[in-house]
Amino acid sequence: MRNSLFLCLLGAIVPAVMSCGSPSTHQSTKDSTAVDTAALSTDSIFNIVEAHTFQYFWDGAEPASGMARERYHVDGDYPENDMNVVTSGGSGFGVMAILAGIERGYITRQQGLERLTKIVSFLEKADRFHGAWPHWMYGENGKVKPFGQKDNGGDLVETSFMVQGLLCVRQYFATGNDQEKALAARINKLWEEVDWSWYRNGKNVLYWHWSPNYQWEMNFPVTGYNECLIMYVLAASSPTHSIPAEVYHEGWARNGAIRDSIKAYGYTLSLSHNYAKQYGGPLFWAHYSYLGLDPHGLKDRYADYWEHNTNQTLINRQWCMENPKKYKGYGPDSWGLTASYSVNGYAAHAPGENTDLGVISPTAALSSIPYTPEYSKQAMVHWYKGMRDKIFGKYGFYDAFSETNNWYPKRYLAIDQGPAVVMMENYRSGLLWKLFMSCPEVKAGLKKLDFQSPYLNK
Repeated sequence: MRNSLFLCLLGAIVPAVMSCGSPSTHQSTKDSTAVDTAALSTDSIFNIVEAHTFQYFWDGAEPASGMARERYHVDGDYPENDMNVVTSGGSGFGVMAILAGIERGYITRQQGLERLTKIVSFLEKADRFHGAWPHWMYGENGKVKPFGQKDNGGDLVETSFMVQGLLCVRQYFATGNDQEKALAARINKLWEEVDWSWYRNGKNVLYWHWSPNYQWEMNFPVTGYNECLIMYVLAASSPTHSIPAEVYHEGWARNGAIRDSIKAYGYTLSLSHNYAKQYGGPLFWAHYSYLGLDPHGLKDRYADYWEHNTNQTLINRQWCMENPKKYKGYGPDSWGLTASYSVNGYAAHAPGENTDLGVISPTAALSSIPYTPEYSKQAMVHWYKGMRDKIFGKYGFYDAFSETNNWYPKRYLAIDQGPAVVMMENYRSGLLWKLFMSCPEVKAGLKKLDFQSPYLNK
């Protein structure tokens, strides 16, 4: 039922995401439905959205590498000529999406294995800097594309998102056939080659960047709270280049100064959000680290992460409902502020006078579905039934829109599509959470950092 029959049933209510006869044939995604969208159930819309969003990482992948393109513009307009530039972090989210695609029957296990093998082959040959990949690479050859003049080397945060995904793949195939076990072994080698300790720069904190030309001139020590918790967890978990616990407590947690107790709309943020203390930062801070790291019951001396992430989401939604800047369209069924395309370029949208620009990013609500399932579904159904022609395409909801500015760009970003499909799958089955949290090194790393989690008792 989950595989070919599911695909045929899906094809009956939505333009074909893939051919019922062959999961490898994805040719006919169109902009019209076979039935009135008003008749679709919430579950049917959920299926449609997850299946289409998955396609960003399947049909939409960069062909030479199999990696996730940084961006996809439906109109083919790429002002920076970067259509085939791939992203390390977005591809980390993408490999998790491929696992979800196998489980949902969008593709076969063998198809997924072949694509993931292609991706790992690319990563083995791509530029690395003390084991860390750069933020951007050219899909054709794996050479670094500078993210900025001095940002032309290793990006430890993006590498963390990549490794989080790769470890899920390793666990998925670790006990499979010989071909699958071989892929798991190759992933394990990549994981062991990341020199997390090097990125301390001799201090009790992790640095975001290192460049072979500019060394540490980017000078970005990563302290919390933001989206980077997963980096410290992986660094503590590394079997080859681990960091001691004091790097986490003195660096990330700033000797305890990360603690806070900020109340907004009746909800409490127990961590101090960098530059966004009053209402919390953009919602991707509650997503990126938690695609594999299961926030259920996850606690340390600083926070209960399930409670914290849920409260950040509720504050974000409530801000949109209160709508102090009186933007058109905001409300209980259209909310979610996070980093995305913006009316003028790109912006880290968040609650606040200077950070709410009237731009809604569907990934914000969709990726929050484990925390606020009914509210997230409410927004999803409204957008699909009421705004589909403007904001939905072959790879799911477009990256962002603004009703105030009558702005509906048909553009996608990997780092926004990825969390949506992964968190939708985690909500349904917990697939990626179970895989990542099954890693023995991750369990050891969490224990080292004095975390609590239900997985540590298994």
